[in-house]
Amino acid sequence: MTASAPESDKPPPEAAEQGGQTFAQLSFRRERPSYSPRYGRFVGIAKILLPTIATALIVIVVIWPELSEQSRPFDIKPTKIDNSEAEKLRMINARFMGVDASKQPFSLTAEAADQATADAPDITLVSPKADILMSNGAWVALTATDGNFNRDQQILELTGNVNLFHDSGYEFRTESAVFDLTAGDATGTEPVEGQGPFGHLQAEGFRIYNRGERVEFTGKAKLTITPKAGDVDK
Repeated sequence: MTASAPESDKPPPEAAEQGGQTFAQLSFRRERPSYSPRYGRFVGIAKILLPTIATALIVIVVIWPELSEQSRPFDIKPTKIDNSEAEKLRMINARFMGVDASKQPFSLTAEAADQATADAPDITLVSPKADILMSNGAWVALTATDGNFNRDQQILELTGNVNLFHDSGYEFRTESAVFDLTAGDATGTEPVEGQGPFGHLQAEGFRIYNRGERVEFTGKAKLTITPKAGDVDK
């Protein structure tokens, strides 16, 4: 004979079924934790701020020795200056004006002019250019890389890419030349090359007298004459 438990001790079927459903809900329907918007903003800012702080700390560690060296007080030591350099005078965009023996004006300009002392007659020129007015109204322009001007004797020495241009169409090139601005004479002892309405000329040197009144070409000279169109038929 089998004893059975009293019906009062058994849970009713409805309760058992309801209890089973409640257990399943607790086991398989876990809800995600809810976060406030303020917490989300904090996490986003931390993702950006923390790497930035770490990078800044690394940079400080690297450059700290340099900052320590620069923070030390520096010493000012006197610099030795050559007396000749201290007395040297320099003029930017220099310009000199004068007249020759015939009272014809000339002008001399340069990008820079250096003078040893205020009383020194010689003036070193950078990129000099001279404009000379002729007695017949024509003008001559002289240019060079470097030059030296003696203001007492009115002697202009040009060196490097010396170019002489006459407004009638003559142009000559050489490496050095000496011009007497008062007398209007010029001398060149290095090869010269030029051209003009007459043709093409090469020589070993040249001499100019009285502002171009007479021109001589020295040494071996070669002249190639280019006739005009009207002279070919003749």
